[in-house]
Amino acid sequence: MRIKYLLPLLIVLSITSLFIGVQEISPADIFNLQDEQIQTILISRIPRLMSIIIVGVSLSVCGLIMQQLTQNKFVSPTTAGTMDWARLGILVAILLFSQAGTLERMFVAMLFALGGTFLFMKILERIRYKNVIFVPLVGLMLGSVVEAITTFFAYQYDLMQSLSSWMQGSFSLVVRGNYEILYIGIPLVIIAFLFANRFTVAGMGRDFSANLGMNYNRIMNAGLFIVAMITATVVVTIGSIPFLGLIIPNIVSIMKGDNLKNSLPHTALFGAIFLLACDILGRVIIYPYEVPIGLMVGIIGSAIFLYLLLRRNAHAG
Repeated sequence: MRIKYLLPLLIVLSITSLFIGVQEISPADIFNLQDEQIQTILISRIPRLMSIIIVGVSLSVCGLIMQQLTQNKFVSPTTAGTMDWARLGILVAILLFSQAGTLERMFVAMLFALGGTFLFMKILERIRYKNVIFVPLVGLMLGSVVEAITTFFAYQYDLMQSLSSWMQGSFSLVVRGNYEILYIGIPLVIIAFLFANRFTVAGMGRDFSANLGMNYNRIMNAGLFIVAMITATVVVTIGSIPFLGLIIPNIVSIMKGDNLKNSLPHTALFGAIFLLACDILGRVIIYPYEVPIGLMVGIIGSAIFLYLLLRRNAHAG
């Protein structure tokens, strides 16, 4: 799996995505577009494509960072409960600040996601039995408790309809003017590239980092801040997309090894390709309707996650 193969595949899928939708636009029309078709491409298709690529890249990189920091292949924003904390943060923002805009909700969601992820990491520090499967189970259980609390208060304040949109990610409502907050993920991904070697060292432990003259807490805080910030922007804008940050780094790791700096570009590109392919499949499988991207990634991702579990157990045996 080389970048010279991934880039053309991403370009082909991106072009394909622009011509799929209820409004019929074919490649043959590209030099003779009607005003309505031009508006559809500029207002809906291109923003949707850009948001898919950004989300695919950023969530995959988030998963890789968390796996590196915890030294566990099954930790991600989904299995660590980060997305569940972000949803709770959005609910709190709505309840306490009824007039809060997208930026305010994102900020509160980021604080909750960051706090929840720190809590998960603190719990891991106190656990002696750190089996490769046990660690993400702790995160899933913690996330389930947070999700139950969020659902309870959503029922209490009649916000279940709003909650359902954050629980099931979808790109169907992405149009120009309501997705641009996702661009925050671009500089964060760049920072992740710059800190790649430091994240690798931090994953070796506090003592190992100190011996190399690195500030362990600062590196961990930077990594968790990147994860929390990206997760919050995605949940606020698109909703939850499960398993993406889990399966993409694992697939890349199988093919490229565990060197973070070498695998980051492949993880970013493959994440965008995978999410784009799932979105295209979800738009054509019951055309002219579409299957939400969260459901498509959840089905395909859970199948791959199960395969990875069985593969790990088979190798362990």
